[in-house]
Amino acid sequence: MTPVTPAAPVGLDHVRTIADAVLYEGYLLYPYRASSHKNRSRWQFGVLGPPDAAPGSFAEEPGMAMEALLTVPDDASAATAEVTVRLRFLQLQVREVQRREPDGSHTAVGELDVAGASVLSWDEAVECELDLGNVPLGTEPGSTDELRTVPGGEETEPLTDEHGAPAGRVVRRREPLTVRVRTRTTRDDGHLRLSVSVDNEHPATATDKDAAIRASLIGTHLLIQAHGAEFISLREPPDAAAPAAARCRQRRCWPVLAGAKGSTDTVLGAPIILYDHPEIAEQSPGALFDSTEIDEILTLRVMTMTEEEKAEARATDPRAREIIDRCDAMSAGELQQLHGLLRDPHGPARPPAAGATGPHGDLRDAEPAAFDTGGAPWWDPAADASVAPDSDAVVIEGVAVAKGSLVRVHPSRRADAQDLFFAGQVARVTAVLSDVDGGVHVALVLVDDPAADMHDWYGRYFYFAPDELEPLPAEDPRQGDDIPGPTEHRKENPS
Repeated sequence: MTPVTPAAPVGLDHVRTIADAVLYEGYLLYPYRASSHKNRSRWQFGVLGPPDAAPGSFAEEPGMAMEALLTVPDDASAATAEVTVRLRFLQLQVREVQRREPDGSHTAVGELDVAGASVLSWDEAVECELDLGNVPLGTEPGSTDELRTVPGGEETEPLTDEHGAPAGRVVRRREPLTVRVRTRTTRDDGHLRLSVSVDNEHPATATDKDAAIRASLIGTHLLIQAHGAEFISLREPPDAAAPAAARCRQRRCWPVLAGAKGSTDTVLGAPIILYDHPEIAEQSPGALFDSTEIDEILTLRVMTMTEEEKAEARATDPRAREIIDRCDAMSAGELQQLHGLLRDPHGPARPPAAGATGPHGDLRDAEPAAFDTGGAPWWDPAADASVAPDSDAVVIEGVAVAKGSLVRVHPSRRADAQDLFFAGQVARVTAVLSDVDGGVHVALVLVDDPAADMHDWYGRYFYFAPDELEPLPAEDPRQGDDIPGPTEHRKENPS
């Protein structure tokens, strides 16, 4: 039977949106079709392979482990402090399509047309969650050792044609899985270090790649909630906890604070490295399941698929069908939203909600203010009226340098060979630009470059930092140095 997922406790709903993204990271890759070679292998993270696997099976390592740091208010609270550990993963499910023969028998086929719709054989996945219960933190050294079995199973779904006559069936099969989860709590410099390890202990030998992935835990991650204690950020620990945080060791699993910003009661142990309090972009209309997905690009690619390709994708997996249907129904306004939201990283921070200042008591988790583009597209220069490269200036050695200024180039930040050719050269400034991090970049064309006018017309500029430039007088400074004027160039072989 299909493993039953327990009801989510109050407070975990927000965390589960991130955990589900981790669970299905790489589950389907564009173009979402079974005929695509890259979709015939599981590209997901957090795969724990069977421990007894032949070298030719290319099985992943069977284990992962993480360490998190906690603090308790006082010794009295430590006696009752505990954590709830939940292990989540996908169990592979083979979907085999079988055609009904005239004699009533069934034959496995790769594809079957039923009532005008294509049904494909494919590998699906079933969500699994194991609740390991509460682990006490008060006893030291405290440890637990849990061996759990996820049952296999087989279900049959009949297929009938447009007249209701039997046409075939779909048989779904899952291999049983065995997993061991160990926890250990020790004290470290006034803090509690929680160690959690997860190991696939599938007893059978996997002789090939298909057998190995069927006996694997896929997208494996941990959700851990603290009760009577608080987790400490390992990415930005307070000074007092920094040495203990540095001693925490991770193996294929990295814990980050999860949930609402500023909260410290939940940790997500993910097989990919995330930042604290990760979030799903509010502009994202739904999961695309493609590793390191970029919603807009993938959506546009889906829109370029032919109707035949879309039909195959819909037949490949129910989640692929959702993607195709969502992209087909997307309006121009919804597509525009996929450009995202421009934020000013140096603008005034938005005050956090009450009680959400985090363990440091500061505003480091507050989001910066968003730009008001006035309805202009985000890529249009009019979207940010505070930036005007054609008129902006930067002060260098007390001199305002702007478009049209002359400067001498002294490369220092980058040491590549091309920069060395610019050393001592005179250049004309074409624009002063700022990046989102507040850095200033000066766009230049070399005065002595015969193609300077063409580069300027095409917008092909060289970029240098202000401290690599020396301001020059408005008049051409080279005339007294036997250097040709702005419209002259040296001859290769002067007579």
